[in-house]
Amino acid sequence: MTSITIRNLDPALKEKLRVRAAEHGHSMEAEARAILWSALTRKGPPTSGAELYDRIRARIEPIGGVDLELPPRDLPREPPHFD
Repeated sequence: MTSITIRNLDPALKEKLRVRAAEHGHSMEAEARAILWSALTRKGPPTSGAELYDRIRARIEPIGGVDLELPPRDLPREPPHFD
């Protein structure tokens, strides 16, 4: 096994790690390993825009939707003339 050192860790973040480790009955080192393992072994981000859309919709749909009235589009303005 290898070791890493994390420098310049925010004291508030270190305190949160300490509390979380205590809640799980782990040392801070064991808790950090568990967090890293969980974060780095789960499935990555969606591979396509459609998959991302489906995942977002699945999370938001139970809350309910909002019908928004879209404003009408205006014709684009005339470009300036540099004669």
